[in-house]
Amino acid sequence: MFLKIVLKKIWHKKLSSLLCIVLMGIGVAIISLVANLGKQLEKSFSENISGIDMVVGAKGSPLQLILSSVFHIDAPTGNISLEEANRIVRSNPQVKSFIPLSFGDNFKGYRIVGSTPALLEKYQAVFQQGQIFEEPMQVVLGAKVAEDLELKLDNTFQSAHGLDAEGETHEQKPYNVSGILQPTGSVIDKLILCDLSSIWNIHIHEDEVHEEDREITAALVNFRSPMGLMTMPRIINENSTMQAALPSIEMNRLLSLFGSAIDISKYLAYLIVVISGLSVFISLYNSLKEEQEEKALMMTLGASRTTVFGLLLTEGLLLSALGYILGLVISRLVMWLINQFFAKEYLMNLNLWEISTYEIYLLAMALVIGIISAGLPSIGVYRINLSETLAKH
Repeated sequence: MFLKIVLKKIWHKKLSSLLCIVLMGIGVAIISLVANLGKQLEKSFSENISGIDMVVGAKGSPLQLILSSVFHIDAPTGNISLEEANRIVRSNPQVKSFIPLSFGDNFKGYRIVGSTPALLEKYQAVFQQGQIFEEPMQVVLGAKVAEDLELKLDNTFQSAHGLDAEGETHEQKPYNVSGILQPTGSVIDKLILCDLSSIWNIHIHEDEVHEEDREITAALVNFRSPMGLMTMPRIINENSTMQAALPSIEMNRLLSLFGSAIDISKYLAYLIVVISGLSVFISLYNSLKEEQEEKALMMTLGASRTTVFGLLLTEGLLLSALGYILGLVISRLVMWLINQFFAKEYLMNLNLWEISTYEIYLLAMALVIGIISAGLPSIGVYRINLSETLAKH
């Protein structure tokens, strides 16, 4: 009966109750969405750059080099000589692993990346079907590529020049699918992988280029010790036609650029939540002022002042709780839309069902605001004079 009375009161004041719930929901949704996106994207960035101490590529923007070569979400800065990269970087005793990358073509928007089996090992890729490329023009598909394009083993396709799906098609040299990978949750899920020679063969003839003229787009480097990380980037940047970029530094710089926008969004959301609490306060204050006869009648019929106070407090808590739930639903809906429409380009594998510690604190904050907003006007219950109130009405 207690809860039934509270629900009846909320329904009786539909518009004001809906306003309280929507305001709280919008604030909670913004805070939840920003916190989840920041956390999960930072986690995704960290996982994808794990084991990559340095990226070597053509001179230009270091951030662009990282985004294009590690995350494959930007255009490359250009090509570099494989011979120079081998001589200066790969042969250095400080280098533990050197993974060359060569790309510039796509199939229906998914990038075709020439590399070595070491790239699959770096991402701990496991085959779902088939095997690794063993000869030119064989490709291994990331899990998302195979799913979206519905490609199977031994299927063939022609690549398009450049990174645009509408580019000129290389019709003379089709690729053949030799393997399909299991989902890894990393950037490799959205790539089409092949041998370096496949990239060279599709753009040039074997008899027209010498070994020293071969080019790659970039190389992923891992060092044996921190000494290599401290010395190699400067040597490369000052004494070669290449540039060295450090993923950890560039990602921190990128996240710091987003940091201000994220903070502003959170402050705006907190303000909306406070306004929601204020609307609960005004709603209950007006309710107590306009319905004093009803409250007095309830107390005359046997309800204690504490019971009436509890009814008003529960109403505020319920409005806050409903707003919190609405906020979570909105944030998850937006995250689902991000997964649907941006996953291909930015590999947004957002976990929709994970409830973060931040969201638990957010629930506590919403309930506290509900208690304060409802509690302050509800204290007026203890100041109602029963005889005067009933005599007036």
